[in-house]
Amino acid sequence: MNNDIKTIQVDVAVIGSGTAGLTAHKAARLHGKRVLMMESGPYGTTCARVGCMPSKLLISAAEAAHAVTAAPAFGVHPGALRIDGQQVMARVRSERDRFVGFVLEGVDAIPDEEKLRGHARFIAPGKLQVDDHTIVEAASVVIATGSSPIVPPEWKAAGERVITSDAVFGWTDLPRSLAVVGAGVIGLELGQALARLGVRVTLFARGAKVAQLTDPLVLAEAGTVLAGEFDIRFQTSVAHIAKTDDGLGLLLTSRDGEGTEKTEQFEYVLAAIGRSPNVHGIGLETAQIELDRHGVPLYDKHTMQCGKSAIFIAGDASDELPLLPEAADQGRIAGDNAARFPEVQPGLRRTPLGVAFTEPQIATVGATYQQLCVTHAGRFAVGAVSFGNQGRSRVMLQNKGLLRVYAEFGSQRFLGAEMIGPRAEHLGHLLAWACQAQLTVHAMLDMPFYHPVIEEGVRTALRELALHLQNDPGNVPACADCTPGA
Repeated sequence: MNNDIKTIQVDVAVIGSGTAGLTAHKAARLHGKRVLMMESGPYGTTCARVGCMPSKLLISAAEAAHAVTAAPAFGVHPGALRIDGQQVMARVRSERDRFVGFVLEGVDAIPDEEKLRGHARFIAPGKLQVDDHTIVEAASVVIATGSSPIVPPEWKAAGERVITSDAVFGWTDLPRSLAVVGAGVIGLELGQALARLGVRVTLFARGAKVAQLTDPLVLAEAGTVLAGEFDIRFQTSVAHIAKTDDGLGLLLTSRDGEGTEKTEQFEYVLAAIGRSPNVHGIGLETAQIELDRHGVPLYDKHTMQCGKSAIFIAGDASDELPLLPEAADQGRIAGDNAARFPEVQPGLRRTPLGVAFTEPQIATVGATYQQLCVTHAGRFAVGAVSFGNQGRSRVMLQNKGLLRVYAEFGSQRFLGAEMIGPRAEHLGHLLAWACQAQLTVHAMLDMPFYHPVIEEGVRTALRELALHLQNDPGNVPACADCTPGA
């Protein structure tokens, strides 16, 4: 061991400076504790650097391009569409750097004695070593190490043109072609946006899943609608990826559900098959806490405490919901409890709300269909509305999609919703607020609805839901109206 290594004592040590880490640091500091935040990578948060914000910049450019192509349907005929890929990416990078700058200003405002650069790892439950220069002894620790995109080793072997979403926002121009592997939120958002910007995009999905959806009827609608937007191949896996002879592209061999293989050439392959929590390589084997089969600490989702220890976890590292609002909430709870340990208290976990910024948008609120089939044994009421003939949606020529809403028999309490439809980000918020307020379906129907608005579609679905609540089908599960095993 380095004889020059120094030792410092703090009340709370936070590993990571992303959204969860920064929030945990702030929460613990408000308790008047000595807090130290450790970081081995760049400051700036995943959201600002390579996540929420730059992706929405790219999507906004795509929406502008799509508006031009959609205009003739309204009788409006603009000139020929010309997309300047260099200008598109220059704006994405410039605005992204601006958002990162705001985060860096916040980091710079943290006193130097509360920040430490280097890779932290446990060498004992309350002791961390940072690189080869510092030992940190802490009364409690918050793990907020984030997550990283998953790229199978055999794909990495094909070279640097196999990329993750992180690399997209460093482009200086748009590519001519791109294969996207994965139909999660990231793959769908980037795939559709780039297709609308003139890139030849093919998305390969091993199964039939679409983003975070679990309702089989909404899933089917989403698959149909989005496959009409760009080239999506469901039930198709990637068999092999190799460099082209000139090294300027990739040969991707796919295999469909019937076993038929097809080889195509792309400039890049975007791996969008998920993210893995960054919990390996931080010495958890010495932390004396219980881990799940993936090596992620077992924790209480209401306190973020790992077992009965003085170790807490927050953000993507928890492998729960990789969303910025969740990371912030978890960081606040973890920071509060780390500061007050051993007086640990449950914190506020808000109603789950997930949004995919595809077109149409996808949103899930509260309990998902799949969860209700387990927690309520399928015994819940369902209401639905198609946006195909919904008034305001037709006015905007955005009349695609389906909303399904769920409620509990007896209490008639609204439980959740899944949807693909126009401006679902806004409908999702309204329904999430109603769910968190534990409103009944009838109380929601008593709320004001203007005309003509897409919210009238919500009212239609709620009215159907109210009728089903009045006509309890006995022991017939809601799952019976969908595909088996949903």
